[in-house]
Amino acid sequence: MTTLAPSVSELAPPPARTRAAGRLRRRIADNLQAYAFLSVGLVCFALFSWYPLVKGIILSFQQDNFVTDPEWVGLDNYRAVLDDPLFLTAWKNTFEFTGLALLFGFAVPFVIALVVNEFRHAKGFFRFAVYLPVMLPPIVSVLLWRFFYDPGSGLFNAVLSGVGLPTSDWTQSPKMAMISLVLVATWANMGGATIMYLAGLATIPGELYEAAELDGASVWQRIRHVTLPQMRFVLLILLLLQVIATMQVFIEPYQLTGTTNPDTITVMILIYRYAFTVNNDFGMAAAMSVLLFVVLAAFSALYVRLTRKADA
Repeated sequence: MTTLAPSVSELAPPPARTRAAGRLRRRIADNLQAYAFLSVGLVCFALFSWYPLVKGIILSFQQDNFVTDPEWVGLDNYRAVLDDPLFLTAWKNTFEFTGLALLFGFAVPFVIALVVNEFRHAKGFFRFAVYLPVMLPPIVSVLLWRFFYDPGSGLFNAVLSGVGLPTSDWTQSPKMAMISLVLVATWANMGGATIMYLAGLATIPGELYEAAELDGASVWQRIRHVTLPQMRFVLLILLLLQVIATMQVFIEPYQLTGTTNPDTITVMILIYRYAFTVNNDFGMAAAMSVLLFVVLAAFSALYVRLTRKADA
């Protein structure tokens, strides 16, 4: 039986057009698979982020108590919010809380991270100890501190009395109420910031510190000229995130001082009052929420622009 030898055309490689078409098909298949995975995240993000945002903006132009049919009122909700005597008070208290929270909640975790990072032994234990308050539900942390602040049998007043110092009303005192809230928020949330700082410190090459020590740099000089420049990006990101988070403080004033204390009423507390207690109008609450969103968005855009100019 005679077999025919393959022709020259059968042994030749496929033409360039065929290879290009095959690569294009594989690229399309890979992209379709990637977009399929991406679409799941986009759908969830649209459902739980974009839709509530758009719905809130629309609601801010309506009078709606979720009982009767909503009524379109245009800018009346914004006028009512701006005319509220508590409007400026809420913003003032919110900015005061943010400033104090940054003073404690931004600097203290960084100092703790620097100290923990210098430990040679039991570093994992100290990381766990610092992060432990974050694992507690926020309401549990606040209720724990409520016991500490109790004017009668609270832990803090008991300690002050034991050492012969005057006691305080803490959350009921106009001078101490805001500071008391800041201490709670700092203790409950500084663990996350500390872990992020520690992660950033771990990326700094040890050779930089060795070179600084050989040059005779002190501890402060090493922090100033090595640590801070190398941690600049982490510090800037955490500063922005902490401003956004502290401007939306709610649980601490709601649980410790209530919704009627003028010394601690914040923007989020005022939104709660509009929706559930005083006005029972979700339209006014949405209008106040939109104003808060605009302020935070404007600050974020300005912050990013200024930091980019500084990097240029």
